Amino acid sequence: MDSAQAIPILPSPDISLTKEFYRTELGFDVIQPEMDQYVMLRRGTIELHFWLSLDKALPEVSSCYIRDGEIAALHAEFSARGVPGLSAFEKRPWNMKEFYLHDPHGNLLRFGCSPDET
Repeated sequence: MDSAQAIPILPSPDISLTKEFYRTELGFDVIQPEMDQYVMLRRGTIELHFWLSLDKALPEVSSCYIRDGEIAALHAEFSARGVPGLSAFEKRPWNMKEFYLHDPHGNLLRFGCSPDET
């Protein structure tokens, strides 16, 4: 089995605010020394990177999809934390059970799994 991993690199107009949101609201850890223009975050096997973008509109058209794992438990935790803008966890017309949220800059995070996995 190939152990390759895809890691999204999303834009952020404010790296400090991005770090704070992902740490306090979503439970991610910063996984590299402090840098002003780039941040690497991890929660379990989910890893996200962010680069400093001076174009504040760019995050509003950026997204990533996080599939499988403990998606149902993650939604329950985010609900309990009161994460702003959290959608319902429901089966979509394309036969995936999903939820989504936008970070403070507009990046879309969509989480999903097969309905049989919940």
